[in-house]
Amino acid sequence: MLDQPALPDALARWFAAQGWVPHPHQIAMLRAPGDALLIAPTGGGKTLAGFLPTLVAACDGLSDGMHTLYVSPLKALTHDIGRNLARPVADLGLDLRIEDRTGDTSATTRARQRVDPPHILLTTPESLALMLSYPEAPRIFKGLRRVVIDEIHALAESKRGDQLALCLTRLRTLAPGLRMAGLSATVENPLALAQFMGGADIVQADPGPPPDIAILPTTHTPPWSGAGGTYAARDVMAAIEKARLTLVFINTRAQAELFFQALWAVNDENLPIGLHHGSLAREQRRKVEAAMAAGELRAVVATGSLDLGLDWGDVDLVIQIGAPKNIKRLVQRIGRANHRYDAPSRARIVPANRFEMLECVAALQAVAAHDLDSDGRDPRGGLDVLCQHLLLLACAGPLDAGALFTEITRAGPYAALSRTEFDACLDFVATGGYALRAYDRWQRLVERDGLWQLRDPRAPRDIRMNIGTIVAPELLSVRRGPRGGAPLGEIEEAFAASLSPGDTFLIGGQTVRYDRLRDMVVEVTPQPTRAPKIAVFNGLKMATSTELSARVLALIGDRNAWDALPDHTRDWLALQAEIATLPRPGTMTCETFARGGQSYFALYSFAGRNANQTLGLLLTHRMEQAGLAPLGFVVTDYALLIWSLEPVRDPAPLLDPDRLRDGFEDWLAGNAVMKRTFRAVAVVAGLIQRNLPGGRKSGKQATFSSDILYDTLRKFDPDHLLMRITRAEAMRGLADFGRIEEMLASRPEIVHSLTPHVTPFAAPLMLEAGRVPIRASGRARLLEEEAAAMMREAGLQIEAETGI
Repeated sequence: MLDQPALPDALARWFAAQGWVPHPHQIAMLRAPGDALLIAPTGGGKTLAGFLPTLVAACDGLSDGMHTLYVSPLKALTHDIGRNLARPVADLGLDLRIEDRTGDTSATTRARQRVDPPHILLTTPESLALMLSYPEAPRIFKGLRRVVIDEIHALAESKRGDQLALCLTRLRTLAPGLRMAGLSATVENPLALAQFMGGADIVQADPGPPPDIAILPTTHTPPWSGAGGTYAARDVMAAIEKARLTLVFINTRAQAELFFQALWAVNDENLPIGLHHGSLAREQRRKVEAAMAAGELRAVVATGSLDLGLDWGDVDLVIQIGAPKNIKRLVQRIGRANHRYDAPSRARIVPANRFEMLECVAALQAVAAHDLDSDGRDPRGGLDVLCQHLLLLACAGPLDAGALFTEITRAGPYAALSRTEFDACLDFVATGGYALRAYDRWQRLVERDGLWQLRDPRAPRDIRMNIGTIVAPELLSVRRGPRGGAPLGEIEEAFAASLSPGDTFLIGGQTVRYDRLRDMVVEVTPQPTRAPKIAVFNGLKMATSTELSARVLALIGDRNAWDALPDHTRDWLALQAEIATLPRPGTMTCETFARGGQSYFALYSFAGRNANQTLGLLLTHRMEQAGLAPLGFVVTDYALLIWSLEPVRDPAPLLDPDRLRDGFEDWLAGNAVMKRTFRAVAVVAGLIQRNLPGGRKSGKQATFSSDILYDTLRKFDPDHLLMRITRAEAMRGLADFGRIEEMLASRPEIVHSLTPHVTPFAAPLMLEAGRVPIRASGRARLLEEEAAAMMREAGLQIEAETGI
């Protein structure tokens, strides 16, 4: 342990009064000669380490103006940090002003901060970008000495990170000599994150005791299919009763609502339990947070809204319902329990079904091995984000293109940016590009005396109103028939974008055929006699990460590793091995069997839900061309099941990578994926304005204008900057075709089995295919009886208490 003399006497006495001794990594951050990235476990005092140099400087007195800027991915985290900082500042009698600057800050306060900034400002990337767009920015930030970036990993893996990196380089220009501190508890590649900061020394804290994490023992075995985990509600309630405060994490908002209700149904002791997710009103979320902080709750069911660094102190148990899908997410959530450096975090996992049992065991092994997954994102900064940044900087004053290019390439994500790419972005924000330069509305910059400046002095208002890189998904209305038909419900835009004319899906308990997307309305025709081609729509579900999928595949393929599995799962794998072939690394395992007059083709891809959805659409199209008459398909994170009139006897031609890519490009051109991706890119780049003076533009207006722009550029300027960005993002985003190509390249050997009946692995997929609402109770009973018969055929049992 390093000695305390590195601290001023007043601060050393304060530590002693708390019964604390500074951790070595806190002193290391204080002594860091330049930028530093601190990687420390939850409860390790990261935030205090980041602010320690500021507190030391404040002990000697600070001049007026902003000294330290704190950037957080969450508005709620800025409130939490402000509350925590107030204590040492008050105890030490420091004359410091600490203020928030987020979307919740009043206009009066924001205006005052531009004239009289506080010593410490707590903000978000979006609010920072907005502040840098004002002409007063050089004066506001000229005295800045420290920047603290909290939960930096959560920012670096998205376009918000690109935006932040560009803002940080601007701050370095305005305040030469400032030092930056990045804080994170969850990092799979510290060097890459240090490079994101533009180059930083890495300070690695002692990881502390390993977490106490295991599968929660349950009265009933997990069901064969489903995602809610409600079979274990009573077991979870028993664990809550034994803990002080439990955070129950679940992956989607809808599932959180359902599990919350399931817990209340077995809450025999009437314990106070809260619910927290992003769709709840802000007031309701704050009420739950306040009750947690006051110790008034025994449990909170939450989604990712409570993933990041909020300190709730008394949480002593975390329960994850369903497979985490991402190792980093699991580690982050585990860290919410026992938020102390010297105490192991205690967490339990509840698999939602049998396949998820494999994923949960694989995730536990990854955590024990400190093997985290990457985000899979292209490390190069987005050019659409750069376009927005150029517009915002132009709001602050004239720009010198050469100097600005040099500045931007100092940002980690843009270090490899070419001058040609930069000039293309500058040309776009100045003229709109070749096909749009005739329109005045996109003539936004003009060059005068070698400097680029806004053509219209009224433009800053509109540009600032449309800041940000988060484009929220739209819900589309589904209506029967052409214009004015009866409404049937709503589906997510991402799901609608994956449909091609003629595809059938389920909504409101009935099968419909997708006809077209017009004016933000999905037009369909009822098809009561047809089964849905896409039987299950799970647009809110997360895809399992590449690293975690690889671990699951390795676990299945290695019998020596089965000792880590419960008996029922080992028996399931052994039974699959008797009837067909077990998936294993390096092989693409698939099988064909017949049932009920139809043929079924199961492909165990382990490629994630999004990639499997795309693969299902491509393979069914290929099967149609081959005369196999596909009828529909269903996907999970692990597998794809297609049913058809004719059997797949040789899957190799269907899985040919070159033919799949050709089919993918044709498919992209024939549906709305490219248009939806283009809309998001155009919004971020500033071509389309979401917010207008006097009101927000509706999703219908934004999509209508983006569709016209897309069609125009596709016809007259197919190599337009935004079209190039769109093509690259469509490959990685909704369609995830890059993961399909990666899967095919890493598993070149195709192993195909012709089995006499449904297999143990395929049976849960068959249950997913049949998971559609049945209106008549008699038909529902027949479905249950048919499911039971099918499971017996596969050699599997269904527990009466838990259903299927």
